[in-house]
Amino acid sequence: MNMISINGVEISSTEVAAEVQYHPASSSEAASAEAAGALAIRELFLQEARRLNLTAVPEDDDEGRSETQDDALVRVLLEQELDVPLADEESCRRYFDNNRKRFQTPDIFEARHILISAAPDDKSAYSMAEARVKDIIKSLTSNPALFEKLAKKHSDCPSAETGGNLGQVSKGQTVPEFETFLLSLEEGQLCPVPVKTRYGVHVLQLDRQILGQALPFEAVHKKIASYLEEASWRTAVAQYVRVLAGRADVKGIDLGAVGSPLVQ
Repeated sequence: MNMISINGVEISSTEVAAEVQYHPASSSEAASAEAAGALAIRELFLQEARRLNLTAVPEDDDEGRSETQDDALVRVLLEQELDVPLADEESCRRYFDNNRKRFQTPDIFEARHILISAAPDDKSAYSMAEARVKDIIKSLTSNPALFEKLAKKHSDCPSAETGGNLGQVSKGQTVPEFETFLLSLEEGQLCPVPVKTRYGVHVLQLDRQILGQALPFEAVHKKIASYLEEASWRTAVAQYVRVLAGRADVKGIDLGAVGSPLVQ
């Protein structure tokens, strides 16, 4: 990593290594880059706060944790220097109207299954599990009323005790390979083919689907306002970083390319 300095103040590799834990990323290189960027921006802010002769009293968060003196100083600097407007109702309504699909309750599926567990890399066991599931599907096709009985007898899932009932699930709550088949079924339909997942092979039936309902503006107004204000704040911080970096002697890092302007 290049030596990083802000107006002659160096940020060591040891400091970056200690900061990495607060920046989970897809790779160690990306995490290190984010950590270095956060430390550089933090130093930039602290130097500006001291130049302005700001003082700050550390505050406690909702969990009773107290800020460090540096954290408090950065907070006071940003409160003084950034003018972030509150989101008015017109802006919130415009965002709501342009993003209707985001503001609705999720579709809910009431399903049941029978799992014959087998590891996918054990081809023999997996093949046997698939054969068993095919036999169970044949039995259920002839007599759907047998589902609860067959689930209690054959299923390797804890839901066997309730006849294979999975209760209510929504998108994202089951593994993708299971969800693909679940979303393709009509109410009351037994999946005609075995459903293969990382856990084994399943018999799957969709008993009921409850479609998501659109939420009224009043129910999401505060959430939208918080989102828009957070987005405005992030934009304002990013712009402020560019202004400060433009008049500072920054070496070893391009603060304009840092992914997040937020300090941890």
